[in-house]
Amino acid sequence: METKEIKDISVKELSDLADINRGTFYLHYNDIYDMLEKMEDELFVEFNEILDRTLTAEVSSSEATLQEVFAFLERHKAFARATMGPHGDLAFVNRMKSLVKERIYDILDVSDLNQDLDYIEAFIISGCIGVIETWLNHPTPKPPEEIASICNDLLRKGLRLM
Repeated sequence: METKEIKDISVKELSDLADINRGTFYLHYNDIYDMLEKMEDELFVEFNEILDRTLTAEVSSSEATLQEVFAFLERHKAFARATMGPHGDLAFVNRMKSLVKERIYDILDVSDLNQDLDYIEAFIISGCIGVIETWLNHPTPKPPEEIASICNDLLRKGLRLM
């Protein structure tokens, strides 16, 4: 997916690349799309577990949550880069945006911002996804702790200006 659209990837090509036979592939997946969906589902389960754990901790902070999120993305960097790249899966990106939208109120205190929430949500979500995409594709990416701090500062400063 880093070099071609998912629709252009054949099971034979993928099986050859993974050094397995096609029969083994079909034991686990119906087709390429099924494989991608299952991989994405596994990532979202892990991602939600991180959010649940960090947001319900006694000393929850947006920066700690962001550090966990960026550490997670670093562990799955190749997959995240492929799914969010030019040949990626728009459904994955939209699913990620929806999840961020659902959980943004757990991460940041925006309770005092009762006006224009649709615009604030769009700004935060697009900003976070943009930072992630830039970080994933940067030739010398910053460590997760550093990029989490930068992202946290950007979000907090942006909300304070409101």
